[in-house]
Amino acid sequence: MAGVLAIVLAGGEGKRLLPLTLDRAKPAVPFAGQYRLVDFTLSNLANAGFLKIVVLTQYKSHSLDLHISRTWRMSTLLGNYVTTVPAQMRRGPQWFSGSADAIFQNLNLVGDAQPDYVCVFGADHIYRMDPRQMLDQHVLSGAGATIAGIRVDIGDASQFGVIEPGDGTTKIRRFVEKPVSPKPLRGDPVGVLASMGNYIFTTKFLVDVLDADSKDASSSHDMGHDIIPMIVDANEADVYDFSCNQVPGATARDRAYWRDVGTLDSYYDASMDLVSVHPIFNLYNSQWPIYSSQPSDLPPAKFVFEDPDRTGHAMDSIVSGGVIVSGGTVRRSVLSPGVLVESGALVEDSVLMNDVMVGPGAVVRRAILDKNVKVGAGAVLVADAGLDGDRFAVSERGILVVGKGAEVHRS
Repeated sequence: MAGVLAIVLAGGEGKRLLPLTLDRAKPAVPFAGQYRLVDFTLSNLANAGFLKIVVLTQYKSHSLDLHISRTWRMSTLLGNYVTTVPAQMRRGPQWFSGSADAIFQNLNLVGDAQPDYVCVFGADHIYRMDPRQMLDQHVLSGAGATIAGIRVDIGDASQFGVIEPGDGTTKIRRFVEKPVSPKPLRGDPVGVLASMGNYIFTTKFLVDVLDADSKDASSSHDMGHDIIPMIVDANEADVYDFSCNQVPGATARDRAYWRDVGTLDSYYDASMDLVSVHPIFNLYNSQWPIYSSQPSDLPPAKFVFEDPDRTGHAMDSIVSGGVIVSGGTVRRSVLSPGVLVESGALVEDSVLMNDVMVGPGAVVRRAILDKNVKVGAGAVLVADAGLDGDRFAVSERGILVVGKGAEVHRS
């Protein structure tokens, strides 16, 4: 296999995920009970055998650094590693001014590794992908860069970089970052091809374009806004169609699944995709596992009481280790490690992170509760229940979000 260095961009602020990113980087946000968002990108790279990985961090990176150091330990015997790299001001007294600048300031890592190709992947998407197939296309094409693309509805195009491919070719004709009036795909009037934020570069080409961009005072030094259009203008950009990617063990239902978890609503939607009998995204694919770690001292989940008026049970839900459902009812929800749901409580269509406690008779519906939230006896935690808007966030679609350690009492 050609020499590959993977660079994972994990330095964004994640403002649209507040309060979940109040004191953690977006890639460190917990997901599906036992994972962090970054685990999905790292698992894809590791499963493909790309085992030299650097994770570029900047904002609120402590929990991300801690998670990667505890979880992602490679054998140094063969020179493999996953390591976080904070902003080091190697090019002067400034933080990263954009995603391209983050790579430029760390080109010493590319020089040290001497790879033939560099994968630059985002750190906060939920998906399975075999990047070897994208690399194979890149090598065969001879392009300087290959951008992974996925079809999205034209109404969502303003959230993405939009790719216009050439007729009957993988060459990219045009690239527009977050267009207001995008041009639809040929033969698909309601779809566009969006950039997934995953790129593969031939190493020398990447170094040259980053060097040129660094000298452009008008550039914002962003991959999507500046670098990709520059490459397209130079006729050096190819698109890789993610829908063609074949992952071992994928089901017809979750094949080519991808979520950009950039907002509270998209985070909630991705979480709800997990809980059905035949999930839209299947965590139970042992042929392409998603890796993470959990404390070894967590006991198994437990469901107690079978009285007529208080039965501990959960339906269509993910229940992690250490959870106790004690006479409460849980439906279509994600319960993270250490959650306690007490007698008579009802949790529906919600995400509860580590060590959340839901007291007797409380109701939690269409909500995201961050770690260590305590919902008191009889409290009603629903977006339209007249709660104090200064204490809780409500997403555009009415999902109630409670930050770390908050206590909610019966009003």
